[in-house]
Amino acid sequence: MENKSKAETFIGFAIRAGKFRSGTNTLSTLKKAHLILVCKTAAENTKKLAQKYAVKYRAKVLLSETRTLSDIARKEGIKIAAITDFSLAKAVAENAAPDFKEIEI
Repeated sequence: MENKSKAETFIGFAIRAGKFRSGTNTLSTLKKAHLILVCKTAAENTKKLAQKYAVKYRAKVLLSETRTLSDIARKEGIKIAAITDFSLAKAVAENAAPDFKEIEI
């Protein structure tokens, strides 16, 4: 069994609870998001889009540092995602280091 960080564990909880949304089109339709996650392999435009969503939803943006979002979520091609539950987003943000770093808006 692989060693997962606390942040990755909380992301797993969010996925199972249906509070994890991925993809730029999906994020644009959300009513609320408490945390935006961006993959370390994402294009510069995707990172800019993440900052736009962060302003729109008043959310933090975290950039993956060690693993890709696709690896963490076990789903292909994820470059941007959001956590829509406040407590789960808070738990991921509090346990983010060293796997994620916050991007300033």
